[in-house]
Amino acid sequence: MALGEGEGPEVLLVHGGASATATWSGLEPLKGRWRLVTAHRRGFPPSPPPPGGRQDFDLDAADLAPLLQRRPHVVAHSYGALGALIAAARSPAQVRSLTLIEPPLFYLVPNDLELERFQRIGEEVLARGLDADPVTLREFLRIAGSPVPDSGPLPDNVVEAVRRAHGSRSPTDARPRLDLLRDAGTPALVASGGHTSFLERAADALAAELHAQRLVAPGAGHFVAAAPGFGERLERFLVSAD
Repeated sequence: MALGEGEGPEVLLVHGGASATATWSGLEPLKGRWRLVTAHRRGFPPSPPPPGGRQDFDLDAADLAPLLQRRPHVVAHSYGALGALIAAARSPAQVRSLTLIEPPLFYLVPNDLELERFQRIGEEVLARGLDADPVTLREFLRIAGSPVPDSGPLPDNVVEAVRRAHGSRSPTDARPRLDLLRDAGTPALVASGGHTSFLERAADALAAELHAQRLVAPGAGHFVAAAPGFGERLERFLVSAD
């Protein structure tokens, strides 16, 4: 389900493993000049749960396809960027521009030991959920932007997020046709938060594949949209691509 606010050219916002509200905090000033349409992925109210309770980027892509008919700018975060890329590659002419924030496309940087380790940690959390090794789980959650204590119970909203992600299809299965977007000349921006060196390397590789502009916006960890100055820099890109 998608809900829109604001006036102006359409910007379709696709969140990842966190809620739309948490993901897009910081973009509110854009509503005066852009129509922000928030896609709520399955399992995130008011959208229904995914079939079998399993998050899947191919299902996300199918859900997003009708939302591309008005040729929006697409801004997508983390796991949500996988479905957005797949949908966009199927219909590049229907996407005015693409902004991709820390998507987990780690295959673009082969033989990177830090990325491989982070990928293994993520796989354990997806496979085992709250039963994952506690140290591993907390490390993954911190990198993914969740403020978790060193010990003691996890916050209720974090527990809910882990349960929702448990059993999700692994990002390692995703192979969006980046070449189709690059060859179509789709304007693209790859953004990251400057909080881990290995995610910066992954973002650099994606930008190279897409011939995209590159933006590093530190200050909010994985939730890059909330970083100081990100909204203004995003808007400059949108204007240039509009």
